[in-house]
Amino acid sequence: MADKNKIYTRAGDTGKTGLLSGERIAKDDIRIECNGAIDEATSTIGSLRAQLPPDHKWQQNLHRIQVELMNIMSHIAVTESGRDKMNAPLPVNEASFLENWMDEIEAGLGSVSEHFLVPGGTEIAALCHVIRTQVRRAERRLVSLHRQDSVDPSILQMINRLSDLFFKLSRQELQDSGTDEERWKVFKSRDR
Repeated sequence: MADKNKIYTRAGDTGKTGLLSGERIAKDDIRIECNGAIDEATSTIGSLRAQLPPDHKWQQNLHRIQVELMNIMSHIAVTESGRDKMNAPLPVNEASFLENWMDEIEAGLGSVSEHFLVPGGTEIAALCHVIRTQVRRAERRLVSLHRQDSVDPSILQMINRLSDLFFKLSRQELQDSGTDEERWKVFKSRDR
């Protein structure tokens, strides 16, 4: 009998891993790639939170995002045949929550220039950009998965808004710290 206190199981030694729905799939399957990218972003958000004071105005919302990302990973780890057994909530209101937070941030910021911004300025702002890029990678992987097995629209919406949020948070951090934004090239269109 396996010791439940040990983290290793040896079951993945052949390059396969188990889903919550019971199937065993390759560790480089698109579903695992999605969860790996989301897990990476969730961990980096934890690093960001660790660098902020416990009473920082972002702490509660960042924790909420981490919990929602953990729920999303649960949904990704289940194939369509096992979704009826899921008890983790979907992020049905999270896109609106993120939009409202971005609107609050934007109200206190100057307008976005017609320049690309160079990531950096402060450690916190740079870390927000790292998270932004990790979330964008997760979004690309989710789109690939969605072509194979439908992903709930609320998941796609939340992940799309999330990268925008971290761009806004980086700008807010620069403004709050009195650090100038570094600009690169002028762009012609903001259509995405």
